[in-house]
Amino acid sequence: MEKQVLVFITDGFADWEASYVTTELNSPETGYRVKTIAIDKQPKVSMGGLRVLPDYDLADHPSLAEIAMLIIPGGTGWREEHNQQASRIVAQCVEHDVPIAAICDATTFLANHGFLENNKHTGNMLEMMKEGAPNYRGDRLYVHAQSVSDGNVITANGSAAVEFSRHILERLGVMQGEQLEQWYDIFKKGYIQQ
Repeated sequence: MEKQVLVFITDGFADWEASYVTTELNSPETGYRVKTIAIDKQPKVSMGGLRVLPDYDLADHPSLAEIAMLIIPGGTGWREEHNQQASRIVAQCVEHDVPIAAICDATTFLANHGFLENNKHTGNMLEMMKEGAPNYRGDRLYVHAQSVSDGNVITANGSAAVEFSRHILERLGVMQGEQLEQWYDIFKKGYIQQ
């Protein structure tokens, strides 16, 4: 049975930040199906102008046993009050050991709600995270890196969509070892190392 990977979208979501990985995950041979979730089922418009109708909302989503991972792209919506409701599904995922992957300002959202206090993590910059997340108490675990994977949490800064994707592909077992490194080299460097 296919497991679902949910991508949480808001108005102003950064459409490119999850695009590398969703393309790979949604291939039939992976055993995963990518679906979108939002606070409600109203269409969401990405930073790039893509209009997306969410598959699920916070009140109507698959059981946590059916969810392989929750991916949270960044964007312009994570500091808006109404989007803070997304913390409900994050908390459910944490409680049921469903991995979470957040990039760019979505890491600040996680930080503000206390989800980065037990795992090594990164974000756009520590100073920006502290400024945007007044409730953040995880700075002792902050790592200055493009992307960090620790336990069930993957985080990345806004310039690290390929590194973020590599961590997700590895965590979900879609690619490993040399195959994963070749994939990374193609998308990061434009060629495969010989």
